[in-house]
Amino acid sequence: MSKTEPNVIARLAETREEIEAAQRLRYQVFYEEQSAVPSPEMAAEKRDFDKYDDFADHLIVIDQNAPEKGIVGTYRLIRSHVAKNNGGVYSSSEFNLDNLTAHSSATLELGRSCVLPEYRTRHILQLLWQGIAGYIFDNNIEIMFGCASLPGTDIEALKMQLSYLHHYHSSENDYAPRAVDGRYIDMNLVPKDEIDVKAVFKTLPPLFKGYLRVGAIIGNGAVIDEQFGTTDVCIVVETHTLAKRYMKHYERKTQKRFTPAEQSAMQESGAV
Repeated sequence: MSKTEPNVIARLAETREEIEAAQRLRYQVFYEEQSAVPSPEMAAEKRDFDKYDDFADHLIVIDQNAPEKGIVGTYRLIRSHVAKNNGGVYSSSEFNLDNLTAHSSATLELGRSCVLPEYRTRHILQLLWQGIAGYIFDNNIEIMFGCASLPGTDIEALKMQLSYLHHYHSSENDYAPRAVDGRYIDMNLVPKDEIDVKAVFKTLPPLFKGYLRVGAIIGNGAVIDEQFGTTDVCIVVETHTLAKRYMKHYERKTQKRFTPAEQSAMQESGAV
């Protein structure tokens, strides 16, 4: 069956059972397919979980003909006011977010993104982005951020990708997150004029490409995540960059038309 048929949908998890199914999917991808190291509790239950799951929203992609409740992809979403009341966000263990949260109180952390191998298609990635865009519109989110991971912890092997991100996608914005002291890794490892932009871009994981295509900026410095066997950077997306791309889709999906005032606000922000 084609993955592009209407039986593949994206929505928020509605039950504890769906959240646990998403956690089992995360375990399958992060710990069994990739090189993350589970805790004994995670290994016993075959689920990836932490304290943030209890108050996060979980976006799920569902193939209604697939097993395990049909969940084939997931994204974890944590709004700023929810995080403030429940102990923060995952990214703060790797990056200093103080300037970002001071810049805007309407932020959203994106995390724990994964999709089963056979569903890693452009269509499924678009479904995830459409679901995120709808969530942003519904919750008036101004800025999205989160840890994005390059596979591996060998900085020498990743120097081209890290340098490309530094030279072409870093920002002088004063709210760009910085890797925490003691874990900071300089991303400026190769001179800009020695980088083959097209060749390096092709080597980036699909998730990175998706972020960059919607205007993501990269924070200052990278961090090695020993548990997951990755090298992480902090991505930041001002959500008005998503508006032009997904506004019409969101209107069709929800049958909600944006008011003239909403359209005007987007125009003023530079989104349309």
